Amino acid sequence: MAQSMTTRYTHSPADIRHYATEDLRREFLVEEVFVPGKTVLTYTHNDRQIFGGVMPTDRPLSIHLTKELGVDYFLERRELGVINIGGPGTISIDGTVESMKKQDGYYIGKGTKKVEFRSDDPNQPAKFYCVSTPAHHKYPNVKIAIDAIKPRETGESLSLNERKIYQYIHPNICQSCQLQMGYTVLSPGSSWNTMPCHTHERRMETYLYFDMDEDTRVFHFMGIPEETKHLIVANEQAVISPSWSIHCGVATKNYTFIWAMCGENITYDDMDFVSMNRLK
Repeated sequence: MAQSMTTRYTHSPADIRHYATEDLRREFLVEEVFVPGKTVLTYTHNDRQIFGGVMPTDRPLSIHLTKELGVDYFLERRELGVINIGGPGTISIDGTVESMKKQDGYYIGKGTKKVEFRSDDPNQPAKFYCVSTPAHHKYPNVKIAIDAIKPRETGESLSLNERKIYQYIHPNICQSCQLQMGYTVLSPGSSWNTMPCHTHERRMETYLYFDMDEDTRVFHFMGIPEETKHLIVANEQAVISPSWSIHCGVATKNYTFIWAMCGENITYDDMDFVSMNRLK
């Protein structure tokens, strides 16, 4: 089939206390996000976010979810964010066709009936990373071109976290019900993201790590501050971060990641920072 979806359920901090490596990876790491000619989705019960990759080759692809969600069409009660991290392609939204080069994004509001993804060249396929969350209101569909985004520059080389943050689905850019989505690029020589780390008890998050060399690995830290655990993540793999968990990473080389959040609010800076002396 051209589409697959797996379900991941929620956990408390106590649940993972005695997890072995394979248990953590099974529950929180998505090892295969992009498959040529397929739509690969994960449905996490953490705030009911759906995320995954759409990688069209010689034919268009779309997301077909109805009985799984108890609706007549996928976005009947949901909103959708899209960022292309592959070759050039197009996205058709209820018949309106837009070009999507690498790093271009799109916000698609509740009530949109048909979204179709295409690659311009099957030999250099587009890779549409998609994130969907429940929505209560219809906001306008908005193309978010990478050329129109002024990145937020933060961090410093001294602490190995110099990076640029591209905010796509964010109140500064477009309206959404609860979805926030963006793109962070680590500068050469930098390897840490979000350290000192934080939690945001009011929102969960997913990470897609990509633009990495074959042998580059990210050490993604999770868990409560006093009892941290980690996942080792390869290129184009994704991580589920529950609201109670820290989420920060360090890698063997600079990398890029897409973050996507949903929950109680859309306040980007709503974070509970963790002091270094709490980490264990």
